[in-house]
Amino acid sequence: MLKILFICHGNICRSPMAEFVMKDLAEKAGLSGELFIASAATSAEELGNPVYPPVQRLLAARGISCKGKTARQLTREDYGRFDLLVGMDRANLRNMRRICGGDPEGKLRLLLDFTARARWTTPGTRAASRRPGGTSARAARGSSPPSGQRFPGREKSLAFRRKAW
Repeated sequence: MLKILFICHGNICRSPMAEFVMKDLAEKAGLSGELFIASAATSAEELGNPVYPPVQRLLAARGISCKGKTARQLTREDYGRFDLLVGMDRANLRNMRRICGGDPEGKLRLLLDFTARARWTTPGTRAASRRPGGTSARAARGSSPPSGQRFPGREKSLAFRRKAW
């Protein structure tokens, strides 16, 4: 059985969403018996809290329940219990390394490491990163965020990304 742990900062939005979407995908593919999927936080800020209500509604709209899930924190022991620990962003990955005491077995990964998206460089930076997902992907395609607010200082990079898409 492959054991996967999804990890974000508070374990109330991104990582539980990844956990329950992955469980749903595994069930639909007939693989639920071959995978153990869970999620955790790198911080203690939300411990014991349920999944963020907008995330609950988003999952429910797709027929996915996260009922009973409460935030828990990643432990050093999780490194030995899970085959793959998947962070939602680089800050999560840094905290995962700190909490787990390193990554001697190469189990710590970023979610976007499992996508087919090409690497790209944000204009004005030297670092390459993966194309964004979620709200960032909408921004990259040129649509406004749901609230209508803009991303200050990002107009040039947004224009660049629109061309790339």
